[in-house]
Formats: sequence, C-alpha cells, structure tokens
Amino acid sequence: MSIVYYTLHNGVTIPSLGFGTYKLQDTEQARDCVAYALRAGYRSIDTAALYKNETGVGQGIRESGLKREDIFVTTKLPNDRHGYDEALRTFDESMARLGMDYLDLYLIHWPGKDRYVETWKAFEKLYREGRVRAIGVSNFLPHHLETLRQQTEILPMVNQIELHPYLWQRDAINYCQGHGILVEAWSPLMRGGAAFTEPTVSAIAQKLGRTNAQVILRWELQHGIRVIPKSATPARILENSDLFSFELDQDDMAAIDALERDGRTGAHPDEFLF
Repeated sequence: MSIVYYTLHNGVTIPSLGFGTYKLQDTEQARDCVAYALRAGYRSIDTAALYKNETGVGQGIRESGLKREDIFVTTKLPNDRHGYDEALRTFDESMARLGMDYLDLYLIHWPGKDRYVETWKAFEKLYREGRVRAIGVSNFLPHHLETLRQQTEILPMVNQIELHPYLWQRDAINYCQGHGILVEAWSPLMRGGAAFTEPTVSAIAQKLGRTNAQVILRWELQHGIRVIPKSATPARILENSDLFSFELDQDDMAAIDALERDGRTGAHPDEFLF
C-alpha cells in the first residue's frame, strides 16, 4: 500500500488514511487490531481517552515492530477534562497509557459550551514545548474555529468532524479549507450500515469492481478529506486500505455529492453542551 500524505499548515506530514479505534475494546482487541493494521500498511492510528483503549493501542503499536517515528498517533481530550491545568494533566495521563514520550496529534474531542479557549491555550503550551507535533480539534463548527482564531495564537491544524455521503458539512469544510485546516472524517462510512445499501454507491462500486466502502472512502479522499475507517475484521481492515489504485470520475463524484441529506448520526456540537 502506497499512502498519500497531506501536509499540515505547520509543515508536519500526515497520512491521508488512518486506522480508527472507536469501540475497539481495551486491551486485547485494540492491541491486536492496531498491530494488524500497522502490519497491513496503515501508518496512522486514531484513538481517544473517551474510547478507553489507549493502553491497548499503545501495546499494538509496540507489537507491530515498526519504529515509533514511522507511525502517526492521535488521541483526544475527553469532555470532562476541559480547562488549562486539567488539560495538561489529562495529556500526561494519556501519554502514560499509550506508553509514549511524544504525540503526533492531540485533539479537543468536543467544544462544549465555553471552556474550549482556555483548553486550547494548554494545547498551545504542549505544542510549543514539543510534546505534541500538531494540535487540533474535533466536532468544531466555523464559529468555534473563528473564536479560536481571534482569541488564541495558533490556529488548529486539524478538525475531525462527522462526514459521509449523507452528511457533508459544507460550511465547516469551506471554513477549514479556507484557513489551511485539514478536515478529517469520523464515521466516514456512516453508522448503521447505510453505506453498504445505498443504491447510488452500490452501482458505482459494481461498475468499478470495488466495494461500497472503498468507493465512499475514495470519494472523501478526492475531496481532500482525511479518512480514519475502523474495523475489527482483518479482511475489512485490508479492504479499507486499498484506496490508492483507482479513482472516481467527475460523474461518480457528483452522484455521491448529491446524496447529502443532513443525515447527522452524532450529536450536534451546538446542542451537546457541557
């Protein structure tokens, strides 16, 4: 597998494809799936304190046999740990569970109501100290990002948001791409199996001799979106990585674009307040 890399606005390179670990159980399942994904060619792992599998993820990375510097690792600050000092303490706890002395990307998992600016300033401190190579956010809307732009010194390098054919957050994408913020898609294949039954996607997949999942992930990549699909099945892990040997034409891209229906499956950031 030959993965394409993106370059963040601070010059750090990041694989366009990562392996997601949401709902992988700690410790054995996370360890085994992460190690398998890395041996299969993935070079980026996405976890979060909320997933309660950082220990297993760290073990899987070590068991893969790869050098630490060859793997791009992301984790996230949980919602109940906002605040300057609390964010710094929580980072240390995540690093201890991962068994690492530096992190590639640290994200604020959700903006919440009114503490994310204070939290972001702790992230800036971690970044300036070299403890994390890049800092970013997750589930931030344009108004959250604009607040950070006006009230802090470092613009997020990444924004990880729910994105898939039924939810194409154009305002967030346009803001991020206009300010050099890389967009990552969580739930890139949609929850509940819709990706595997959508007729438009199925027709394109049949035409190309690909799977529905491959078509959707390729569609997102061609829009400049980073994808982090998750699976606990070895065959599916391999399948989801085979994205760089084909392309969708303009008609296929437009057909999938037209599926958007504001089909959010997760919480709306402006309604999920804490």
